[in-house]
Formats: sequence, structure tokens, C-alpha cells
Amino acid sequence: MTHNGIWTAIDKIAEKLGVSCSGLAKLCGMDPTAFNKSKRISKYGKPHWPSGNTIAKIASVAKMTPEEFGRFVRQK
Repeated sequence: MTHNGIWTAIDKIAEKLGVSCSGLAKLCGMDPTAFNKSKRISKYGKPHWPSGNTIAKIASVAKMTPEEFGRFVRQK
């Protein structure tokens, strides 16, 4: 799994659910800006990875198991 792959999967899940990344964050009970593209890289240029807890919330909202989320990330 790559940083880009995980974030691409998150974008695709939001699209599949018919919401923006902000909408997906809200559905997960998070700050609406949590998944903004501007927050995916720190101001120091380091990648910001979503936590395991965040991935679990996304999978739950999308009605996916963590394994299904992983397969979704690996899809091209």
C-alpha cells in the first residue's frame, strides 16, 4: 500500500458514496477538512497517512471490511 494509493481509494470511496471528501469526513464523525488534499502532505513535505482508526471509520461508513478496504486500495 502506498500513500497515494490509500488517498486515491479514499477519494474513490467518497465518489462511490456520492459525497465529497469533506462529506465523507463528516459521515465518519470527523472534521470536514480532515481529508482535504491540502492536508495529505505536511507543511514540511512529509506525507500524512490516515490512521488505522480513520481507515476503520471509512470502511464502516462504506460498509466494507478492513480487508475489502485493502483490496480497494490495491485496485488500479
